[in-house]
Amino acid sequence: MRRAAVSIPSNIAEGIGRNTSKDTIQFLYILRGSSYELETQSYLGFDLNYLQQSEIEQMQSKITHCKKLLNGLINYYQTKLQ
Repeated sequence: MRRAAVSIPSNIAEGIGRNTSKDTIQFLYILRGSSYELETQSYLGFDLNYLQQSEIEQMQSKITHCKKLLNGLINYYQTKLQ
């Protein structure tokens, strides 16, 4: 879970540091995969009794918020391609 969580801001930084919108979008898609990976791992953590209901609800709320922001970034950079 830590690796997936760390890869999210890392891929934002690397993607935005690229010279083209196309490269940036590629890293944002990698980031999207990491967010789904983190979401899946949080459910597994709950199923294995590593996380409590309140913890998973907080995590899912934050993950959902991040995915919405990510979709906005992807849409922004896609409009720059046109």
